Amino acid sequence: MKRVLIVAAAVLLISGTGFAQGITGSGHDFSGIVAWNPGGEICQPCHTPHNAMDPSTYEPLWNHQVTAATFTLYGSSTLDATDLTQPAGASLLCLSCHDGTIALENFGGVTTGTNFITGNALLGTSLAEDHPVSFTYNAALVTLDPGLNATTAASGLGGTIAEDMLFADKMECASCHDVHDAAGEDFLLLKANTASALCLTCHNK
Repeated sequence: MKRVLIVAAAVLLISGTGFAQGITGSGHDFSGIVAWNPGGEICQPCHTPHNAMDPSTYEPLWNHQVTAATFTLYGSSTLDATDLTQPAGASLLCLSCHDGTIALENFGGVTTGTNFITGNALLGTSLAEDHPVSFTYNAALVTLDPGLNATTAASGLGGTIAEDMLFADKMECASCHDVHDAAGEDFLLLKANTASALCLTCHNK
């Protein structure tokens, strides 16, 4: 279901309808940033209708250079996930701006940009102090960590955690953040985190 939504989002973005209305005015509205986006593009820093990157490797119609950085991963004695890997999938694409190694204007085949992300949006290549991503969240993990809700639990987004928040059963950046800002929440959250509501969707402690 999540994959279908991503494809639909990409098509709607490029057509200038639907999700693009959420992006306008959000933290991912780059239309007024002349320094690296003089064309005022909203969709094309991430997506393109033609000559996109390999969709079997990246998200549909992907247009931005992808980071090749090696990341320092989160580590904790309380982490029960056994397959935590280097960021992949949707998370790798997020980090292709947010790790600070790829220029913001490196899209549409450009690889020589000089404008890099700064401030609070810059995560860097150390994810040691950030929520882990690119690990499997399934019934086996819930068994190991009873502090997690079952993936069949309601997400508060219309379906279950598995349906609305996971990517091929994996927790990714986009499990909590909506790059298209459909909900209009701070930090591009999928839903409001009042009283830790977003956190408590998955965590029951």
